[in-house]
Amino acid sequence: MREHRVTLPELALIGGTRGMIGLGAGLLISEYLGFDRRRLVGWSLLVIGALSTIPIALRLRRGKQLFPRDANARSPAAAMMAD
Repeated sequence: MREHRVTLPELALIGGTRGMIGLGAGLLISEYLGFDRRRLVGWSLLVIGALSTIPIALRLRRGKQLFPRDANARSPAAAMMAD
């Protein structure tokens, strides 16, 4: 099994795209808005969420971080302990 280290911003980005897909799919099957508006918004969210997920998934699959850290930078917890 492969192990991936995911930072909090990466997790938020992944969660956001998943949320867009879920909201878009939910709008497509609901009757909350009028038919035309619901279809437009639902498909837009679904497609944007799916298309934005592709580069994220490819980058994580290759093992690269989405938000690379500076090698000399300290974590906030380490900085607080050193002060």
